[in-house]
Amino acid sequence: EYPFRKHVSGFASSLRTSSAEALLPTSVDLANGSRRPARKPAILRKISAAQQLSASEVVTHLGQTVVLASGTLSVLLHCEAVGNPKPTISWAKNGEEVKYNDRMLLQPDDSLQILAPVEADVGFYACNASNALGSDSVSIAVTLAGKPLIKASRATVINTELPAITVDIGSTVKTIKRANVTISCQVAGVPEAEVTWFKNKVKLYSAHHLHDGSLLIANVSLSDQGLYSCKAANLRGEVTESTQLLVLEPPQPLPHLEDLTAVLSTPGATIPSVLTSPLGTKMTISPGSSVLIGCAVNGHPTPNITWLFAGEPLNLKHHILAAGHILQVLNISDDLEGEFSCLAENEAGSLTQKMSLAIQEYRWSVDKLMACSASCGHKGVQLPQLRCLLDGTEVNTSHCKEKPKPALQPIPCNRRDCPSRWMVTSWSACTRSCGGGIQTRRVTCQRLTAKGNSVPMSNDACAQGSKHPVDTQNCNRQPCVEWVASSWGQCNGPCIGPRLAVQHRQIFCQTKDGTLVSSDQCSALPRPLSTQNCWTEVCGVHWRVSLWTVCTATCGNYGFQSRRVECVHIHTNKPVLEHYCSWRPRPANWQRCNITPCENSTFLGEGEAVQSGRE
Repeated sequence: EYPFRKHVSGFASSLRTSSAEALLPTSVDLANGSRRPARKPAILRKISAAQQLSASEVVTHLGQTVVLASGTLSVLLHCEAVGNPKPTISWAKNGEEVKYNDRMLLQPDDSLQILAPVEADVGFYACNASNALGSDSVSIAVTLAGKPLIKASRATVINTELPAITVDIGSTVKTIKRANVTISCQVAGVPEAEVTWFKNKVKLYSAHHLHDGSLLIANVSLSDQGLYSCKAANLRGEVTESTQLLVLEPPQPLPHLEDLTAVLSTPGATIPSVLTSPLGTKMTISPGSSVLIGCAVNGHPTPNITWLFAGEPLNLKHHILAAGHILQVLNISDDLEGEFSCLAENEAGSLTQKMSLAIQEYRWSVDKLMACSASCGHKGVQLPQLRCLLDGTEVNTSHCKEKPKPALQPIPCNRRDCPSRWMVTSWSACTRSCGGGIQTRRVTCQRLTAKGNSVPMSNDACAQGSKHPVDTQNCNRQPCVEWVASSWGQCNGPCIGPRLAVQHRQIFCQTKDGTLVSSDQCSALPRPLSTQNCWTEVCGVHWRVSLWTVCTATCGNYGFQSRRVECVHIHTNKPVLEHYCSWRPRPANWQRCNITPCENSTFLGEGEAVQSGRE
């Protein structure tokens, strides 16, 4: 056993030490100072249950819990480590390096002394021992008698290759799939605290827990992502710390790219496309055209994609589409023949996919002939088949539309006498337009020669090959029909204008023998009117005027004359209400007359006459 110091600066430990004291390796001999083999550091641990201290001065070893009382004036934390070379000791509180001051003292023996401890000093103190061969770390909790204390970390841990990792609660963890992740939740407190685990605020069952309150997440998958929380609770209160678990998935190739499909489905999009692959794909394209190159990858988090040409950053006319998944190269020239590649990277790894681009011009080819246009006679010709070729392979003719087409010369073929066959004329007009008629045509047996002449043959020559076509057939078998109208009905309606009254009649479709049939059978014939305007007695009215009266003056501006205007029936000549004639313009019933200036002589004569009379 390595003897622990019982007194430091005259302070006695008020914590009972465990009887299970740490043992040194057998090759270490501290008593006689003999040469020891090189060893990485090992910190001596002592385990003790948390206790409430009443002493004003506390001395304790690592692996124990210090519970501060109101009268505690000093706490001395021992850290005893062995190793060869001699380990270097450093202290950290809650994962951060301790900053020494007039209250936080580093003693010559590497012990940490806290003078006049306050609530801000509560936390987990870690002693870190390191030498060239490695390091070791042990923590001690300094807490108050009250709600629990959790040892938390604010580090970000990224694991891209280890099968298992252990982290402190409070850290952010990014790990590859199928790794085992242990989240440690070290708790101190008096009274002793109960630990409960949650994922995304939902309580986890104890099957996930380890014996020391840690949480094991085995064989991590994407479904395990989330916020894991450790809650420590006792009678004095509770505290919670959380760790965010993110599952990393290195970039992986996909068989297709939906973004590329969406671009190609855009109306008017006719740009050729190709996907890159880990082994490399190939594409041949003509100069001056454009191409869409897809990088079909996924991963978690979403990979960042960088495009390269010949292993170098792009130095050409291009567009980046679909968040980097699509590279559009514009106006391809001969010097772009080579390898394009996409580099997909995320925190879990990287993936390179490539595509080789070859430049090849399209050309027209006339090396094949189309089928002959006729099997016999004198008009059979063959045209060369116009094909668009790319590197000897036939492609869609649209690729060659910018190239001039070669001249096509027809070649005669199958110029020989044809077998005898029936020849028919067009059917004659039907003998009747309805009710059943007959139409005929002429049928003859003829043979077309290689010179284009048609030679009459006997019917027997054609009967051997096919049946004699019919030369007579029935036609226009539908019944003969006509529209029939009943007599016009009574003329009805008010007469507020000329001929606004109406009268109706019924229209029928019937055969010549008087049988009524559906109107559809008469649809080809002009249908008679079933409604028309008519004239009633009420409409037989007009305005009647009398002669003008004598003008009220022979000259001047004040003469007028009048006449009587009334609405009368045409036949009876009796007056009726004027509104019956309102559809005709009403004649004027008065007018001015004799509006000529009166002469002075006339007025003078009259004046004289008046004057004479007065005399």
